[in-house]
Amino acid sequence: MCGITGWISFDRDLRSEAATLDAMTETMSCRGPDDRGTWVQGHAALGHRRLAIIDLPGGRQPMSAETPHGTVALVYSGETYNFGELRRELSGRGHRFTTDSDTEVVLRGYLEWGDRIAERLNGMYAFAVWDGRRDQLVMIRDRMGIKPFYYRPTADGVLFGSEPKAILANPLAPARITADGLRELFTMVKTPGHAVWDGIAEVEPGTVVTVDRAGTHRRVYWQLETRPHTDDRDTTIATVRSLLDDIVRRQLIADVPRCTLLSGGLDSSAMTAIAARQLGAHGEKVRSFAVDFVGQTDRFVADELRGTPDTPFVHDVARTAHTDHQDIVLDAQALADPDIRAKVIRARDLPTGFGDMDASLYLLFRAIRDQSTVALSGESADEVFGGYLQFFDEEARRGETFPWLVHFGRHFGDDAEVLRPDLLTTLDLDGYVADSYRSAIAPIRRLDGESDFEYRMRRICNLHLTRFVRVLLDRKDRASMAVGLEVRVPFCDHRLVEYVYNTPWALKSFDGREKSLLREATADVLPQSVYDRVKSPYPSTQDPKYAAALQDQARELLANPSHPVFDLVDRDRLHRFAHRELPVHTQADRRGLERALDLAVWLDLYRPEIQLA
Repeated sequence: MCGITGWISFDRDLRSEAATLDAMTETMSCRGPDDRGTWVQGHAALGHRRLAIIDLPGGRQPMSAETPHGTVALVYSGETYNFGELRRELSGRGHRFTTDSDTEVVLRGYLEWGDRIAERLNGMYAFAVWDGRRDQLVMIRDRMGIKPFYYRPTADGVLFGSEPKAILANPLAPARITADGLRELFTMVKTPGHAVWDGIAEVEPGTVVTVDRAGTHRRVYWQLETRPHTDDRDTTIATVRSLLDDIVRRQLIADVPRCTLLSGGLDSSAMTAIAARQLGAHGEKVRSFAVDFVGQTDRFVADELRGTPDTPFVHDVARTAHTDHQDIVLDAQALADPDIRAKVIRARDLPTGFGDMDASLYLLFRAIRDQSTVALSGESADEVFGGYLQFFDEEARRGETFPWLVHFGRHFGDDAEVLRPDLLTTLDLDGYVADSYRSAIAPIRRLDGESDFEYRMRRICNLHLTRFVRVLLDRKDRASMAVGLEVRVPFCDHRLVEYVYNTPWALKSFDGREKSLLREATADVLPQSVYDRVKSPYPSTQDPKYAAALQDQARELLANPSHPVFDLVDRDRLHRFAHRELPVHTQADRRGLERALDLAVWLDLYRPEIQLA
């Protein structure tokens, strides 16, 4: 796991641009605290920051290979879980390896198969290859979009990086946000390829982007496809378990300390228990970590989203699976700390956050990093198996919009309401969402004979796997890599995603509950309490001291009426949020405070040019 960046300029010799390349590379230092490297040859400049996971001494980058027709150089971020099989195949084809790293396997695979290497990889990855034989840059991103990857075309080439900040460090890339960028920022529709920053785009998941003198070319090598599912229930459950066993076994491979993220929910508990059984067969114990808040378990108040606190279930799993477990307990002061807010926004490059849930995730990862370098997460199981409340919400099912927006609007209000009324009129967010929804559902194919209900549920599953999951994957990657922690996501293995996506909804929820297939596939390793537990989202603090701290910070911001945040935020509305009696009366109030404070910090950090015309 690493940070990558680079600059291709077909009209200049980049050997004179070492200072700019260094600046771009150093923005990735948190993603790669163990090593750095740059490579420049004529029109191509590559930068790399390394987090050493496999073959600690041998995986240095950029990595290059000399051929009779030119140099091929690679910068790579991520993990290839089937690199052992690929290495054996490539050795049989005559390739010779000088390291034990998966990076060299990817480089040699490119030499053998060109960009078709993408179809052969199982893993999470974002990498760029400068092919000096053809004078072209090839950028490839994993199928689910686990690893971030951005690029910005220039007049004579391209800039790229793991994060926008690497690109923005180049003078050719001004920090500019247009009205369209604000629309994307305030709607949570996750338009594929959209990066919010003007001129910057994402390499889309499952896509190869090639840049040469003729321009930019895209090739989609993987996407969700509709196929008939012919397996019966027992076969489907057995197949899911077989896939999970293989996926976890592959993703436990590392040359550094590893652990699991344990929430006490079905997803993380099943993953942790499988990992514990596999490592236990070799005399090893799994380390597990969970987040908690001071006093929350004792004073927990159930609501419509969360019926139970996590900690009792976490401890049940830890006892049953015999993990070496630790709770990371956070207080309101840490969650509301402006310095932590700034670190989170700097990690994400945008104020796209989830309030205290972003802060707690960052603090959890920072604490884990003192003891482990690799963590396995249950992220994405809800999208794969159908776990969210909106999957069972009739209004969300039937609505002609993204189902999570229906659900979130009911519980949290509208984040955008904190904006100035004139800005809301200009942005027309409802129209943007409607257009985005129509675009998102258009390519979803219906099976012959599929009922209206099953097709509606297929669309909802597809939207979660092609839109919503990418929001959460980006959040987890940025928060973890900001502290140099690699988080792996077994439930995003494309084999599992493809298989479960095509199971009918009647099979996904055969017992009338969420994630029926996952529950039955892992029932033998789960404590009864977790097997019976109802879905509970990622935890959020209930401590009124957190809301009070937000109000104090908002009042400080209001005392500075010339702050540029008030070009975006409605000052009167923020004043009402900041002066309500405690506890802050609704989740919408708290979200409004968090949104305004995030925007203020982002404007201070990045000083973006906002263009609405």
